[in-house]
Amino acid sequence: MARVSRGPWGAGGPGGGPDVAQFRLQSDQLDLSLISWGATLTALRLTDGHPRTQHADLVLGFSDLKGYLGKQPYLGAVIGRVANRIAKGKFSVNGEEFQLPINREPNSLHGGNRGFDKFLWSAQELPSGVQFFRISPDGEEGYPGELKVWVTYTLDGGELAVNYRAQTNKPTPVNLTNHTYFNLAGQGSPNIYDHEVSIEADAYLPVDDTLVPTGEVASVQGTAFDLRKPVNLGEQMKKFQIDGFDHNFCLKQTNEKHFCARVYHPPSGRQLEVYTTQPGVQFYTGNFLEESLKGKGGVSYPKHSGFCLETQNWPDAVNKPHFPSVLLQPGEEYNHTTWFNFSVVKK
Repeated sequence: MARVSRGPWGAGGPGGGPDVAQFRLQSDQLDLSLISWGATLTALRLTDGHPRTQHADLVLGFSDLKGYLGKQPYLGAVIGRVANRIAKGKFSVNGEEFQLPINREPNSLHGGNRGFDKFLWSAQELPSGVQFFRISPDGEEGYPGELKVWVTYTLDGGELAVNYRAQTNKPTPVNLTNHTYFNLAGQGSPNIYDHEVSIEADAYLPVDDTLVPTGEVASVQGTAFDLRKPVNLGEQMKKFQIDGFDHNFCLKQTNEKHFCARVYHPPSGRQLEVYTTQPGVQFYTGNFLEESLKGKGGVSYPKHSGFCLETQNWPDAVNKPHFPSVLLQPGEEYNHTTWFNFSVVKK
């Protein structure tokens, strides 16, 4: 069982509101921190005592609340009501058209101008974790229906489980994920090129020049997206002359727990394995990070200095009927879990 502690983080919340709470979850293998602003994962360290793995913080983030309140690329936060892009911010439900804010021209991205990452969530300590809760009112950021959302982080040894639940009173699209940027060499390391990556996907979604899926479901065979066997990330990008990944990989379409991805860092021996109940994962290599972004300890977070494995439904599914359905109906419950399993592999 993990140890859970709670305390204030920063002097009051945004606009003089309630304090932002910080939670620390500790097991014999992991030590991590969460805050109630955006239900955000702010720090994660392996604590197995191996000389190569001590002390390094494996997630990008900020040392204080101010960094999270400013303009920043969703570091560690829960994303909603709909993660990823909705083409031109438009969709229809039962013949009624909805227009969302356009916050990443020409599309709506990660919930709009004020997505779930920009709210203070209520929080409740659990025996081995913490549960965050908020109600997204009908019409928030243009989405129909009141949505009740619970996000629960639970720590067990080297495994962090993140469960997402939601209920609505009107049909509405829902697609929740976590946007943590990992670097298994430690946050502040200049890039992720020495990481080895594999993703259990036979297909991926090609995108247009605005990064919205074209609708094609393409085989990974013979492409840069064939990550079914481990590849060195830097070598793969160089071989196929690509500037990074920001694509959905199509996983098994089952509600059962299934293997998603593995990332290994040979110099340290650190390994991350991801399992999920979701049908997709957005593999993102921090292509829009910038040298000017200063994180913990004042270090820079330049392009390709972190990676995300955003388990989720397929992007723009609300506008593509042949994609897995993203609509949640009244009386149903959205319920998905992703497991992040950290270890040290002594090769």
